[in-house]
Amino acid sequence: MSGIDDRRKGMDAKLHHDAELRFKVHNRRNKLLGLWAAEQFGLDGDAAAEYAKEVVMSDFEEAGDEDVVRKVLADFSGRGVALEADDLRNKMVELLETAHEQIVTEAE
Repeated sequence: MSGIDDRRKGMDAKLHHDAELRFKVHNRRNKLLGLWAAEQFGLDGDAAAEYAKEVVMSDFEEAGDEDVVRKVLADFSGRGVALEADDLRNKMVELLETAHEQIVTEAE
């Protein structure tokens, strides 16, 4: 029976690791998105870092990415900068890949 218990513990550990990796990658993606958006707004330094934090925090409002999409689109609109929702989502996919590469590289 200990073989089954060991296998279950191993699977639980893998599920936990995978969930933690997903969380880190999404947070990094949101930070990168915030930094990218800040650059589009002409922000740099502390102002860009603060905006990136706002984007990261916006993801905790509800499950999924729509809270981030709404925030960033509203901020673009509020600054008079044109951005289509599909273009933003494409940027998020691009940055998700970048974030994954960064997180995996850091873990090595």
